[in-house]
Amino acid sequence: MADKLADKPKKKRTVKNPETFRERALKVTAEGDKPKKTGFVKRSLGVIFRPLGRLILAIVHFPLFKPLRRPLRILGKLLVPAYFRNSWKELKLVTWPSWRESIRLTYAVLIFAVIFGGAVAAVDYGLDSLFKHILLK
Repeated sequence: MADKLADKPKKKRTVKNPETFRERALKVTAEGDKPKKTGFVKRSLGVIFRPLGRLILAIVHFPLFKPLRRPLRILGKLLVPAYFRNSWKELKLVTWPSWRESIRLTYAVLIFAVIFGGAVAAVDYGLDSLFKHILLK
């Protein structure tokens, strides 16, 4: 029996190298190039606000308003604090979850809350009965 095991050639074990940070970043950027699906609300609001936004951009880029751009930019920086401007920039960078993913995560949080609440209630009941049994006896 031992001779049979000794005669077999041993397989070399191959270890897969872990993904580097650069490879992960390239994969994420490649996935980001795919067109994103938009929901019904976003599409319908886009139909309403896209022409309005284009109109405002056309007015702002009109040559007559060119001298007003700098004062309006300064006024905007004075009226809107840096915190809100930076918050808006950060919100533009956020990748929001899809509707299905939001629902799934909400259910996960609710289930965890129920389980954790039950565990706390059980420990509370156990300690309460223990202290009543020890102290009030």
